[in-house]
Amino acid sequence: MEEDLRGWLNYVDKIGQLRRIEGADWNLEIGCLTNLNAPNRKGPALLFDSIKDHEAGFRVLTNSNCSPERLAYTLNLPASLSDLEMVRALWQKFAALEGELGKFPPQTVKTGPVMENAMSGDGVDVLKFPTPKWHALDGGRFIGTGDAIITRDPDTGDINVGTYRMMLHDRKTIGLFFAPGQHGFFHTEKWHARKQPAPVCISYGHHPLYFGMGCVEMPPGSEYAFIGAIRQAPVKVIQEEITGLPVPADSEILVAGWIPVGKWKPEGPFGEWTGYYASQPKPARVVEVERVYYRNQPVLLGSPPNRPPSDASYFKETLRSALLCHELTKMGIPDIKAVQVSEIGARQLVTIAIKQRYAGHAKQAAVLLSQSRLAAVQGRYVIVVDDDIDPTNMQEVLWALCTRSDPEKDIDIIRRAPSSGLDPIIRRPADHFMNSRAIIDACKPFEWFNEFPQEIKISSELEKQVRAKFGKQLGL
Repeated sequence: MEEDLRGWLNYVDKIGQLRRIEGADWNLEIGCLTNLNAPNRKGPALLFDSIKDHEAGFRVLTNSNCSPERLAYTLNLPASLSDLEMVRALWQKFAALEGELGKFPPQTVKTGPVMENAMSGDGVDVLKFPTPKWHALDGGRFIGTGDAIITRDPDTGDINVGTYRMMLHDRKTIGLFFAPGQHGFFHTEKWHARKQPAPVCISYGHHPLYFGMGCVEMPPGSEYAFIGAIRQAPVKVIQEEITGLPVPADSEILVAGWIPVGKWKPEGPFGEWTGYYASQPKPARVVEVERVYYRNQPVLLGSPPNRPPSDASYFKETLRSALLCHELTKMGIPDIKAVQVSEIGARQLVTIAIKQRYAGHAKQAAVLLSQSRLAAVQGRYVIVVDDDIDPTNMQEVLWALCTRSDPEKDIDIIRRAPSSGLDPIIRRPADHFMNSRAIIDACKPFEWFNEFPQEIKISSELEKQVRAKFGKQLGL
């Protein structure tokens, strides 16, 4: 598996899924093209160059993992898997990798491609990079959409690699928005409690797997190890000189600096993953940039959220789905077929398919799923279906919902569950963010499962026979 973003681009170009676009405007045009292309599962990755007002060779990559082929390659999985097969294969991989994390700790090296160029002190200028203004109502240019932000817990030494939004303020200052409860937020709070600025490094261009691991809730300090285990090769890191943090040696663009105590600047609004501007402009922390490293002809990885499906929703929800399967299995829930976090539902609709083994099995799985950190941040609906339903196929899920559930008996509400400041259903202003969860049991009733009406089926033998005989004629 190719290690850096350049190798990833070479592969995607080789399979005919990379399109180079010259002369786009950073002001809305890149964002518009990215969002128009994102829902197309057969659409290419977009590599923008010669961007208006910026030096040729300073590039932006978007739509990196919108196709099944590119996503499978990023995750080191076999090509041409269906969505259900992808989730199940990744689930099995996570279960196997958990015991291998100790085999792939990050490997410290003295230097790497990211050190080809450097800016320090008064020479720092992050405006040099072609950061798009992604949406018309955004409060500025957001350089941090596909980023990987490296922080350290001052108590435990754990290194976190997280993805958080970042808005450009000026040549040496970048806004940083953490949601409460995220690892980067906790690390920063701990440094500030000591009256010390928090050290931080940000990679703005890297193999897309860094971005994927930064988007989901991983065990503390495990991201580099998981990336290494998935790629079956340790992540090469450099101990950054200013902060002492371990940073990817093959990053395209790397910023090093500090999150100062008590310094805030207005940030936002920003069109978020819900498809709304639910969070209004408000003070956010800043990063004071002390040094910038970058490769020759650097590539900024962009992944703007939008009304779903968006640039990274396929990537993130596939990862979350597999991790939820793994988490629920570890909790002791038996016979899970798969979990699917809906790309269209923007993390607020999750379906789990199980083979019912005992009374209450479906409710137990749904309640635990609804409160998982992977699904519970601003979650809304959990649907449980039988194992003959493909949870990645919304037509099948809706058929089960409409024919196997009775609203009076099969819908339960959990109230005062945790939500977030991005929840569009919460009226502003608000000091606390809570919502409810609907749990819908769309399984055949366990008490009379074997008496449930038989569904119409086509045997696999007949289907194979008819496809062979008439398939070409009908395009089947």
